[in-house]
Amino acid sequence: MAGIGPLTQDWEPVVIRKKPPNAATKKDEKVVNAARRAGAEIESVKKSNAGANKAASSSTTLNTRKLDEETENLAHERVPTELKKAIMHARMEKKLTQSQLAQMINEKPQIIQEYESGKAIPNQQIIGKLERALGAKLRGKK
Repeated sequence: MAGIGPLTQDWEPVVIRKKPPNAATKKDEKVVNAARRAGAEIESVKKSNAGANKAASSSTTLNTRKLDEETENLAHERVPTELKKAIMHARMEKKLTQSQLAQMINEKPQIIQEYESGKAIPNQQIIGKLERALGAKLRGKK
């Protein structure tokens, strides 16, 4: 740019200011104490439902009595003893391990263990797969 003329700046000075305090900083304990020391007016308002979830707790008192009176013992249905024994017997006749049987029906070995120990919740699809793989009828009358 040599030879064009004198260099001048057309820029105006930029002033950077702090943002005004937001509501959270106005409520800060240090700010309130500083305002008290300075003699400024401080307004405090007590909110009626502050910190309480009234909507959620209002219905619980109605249901609490019903829940206390409820005596029904709820439990998941488990594999019957006859089914456990039938699965084990059919698997032993085919000379299969639990993991081999599980692989045949595309399930995890843990599923077979749960069925044979009686801890599983009966699933008709899995029982059907077991019947086909073992060639034995596991459900219904023999």
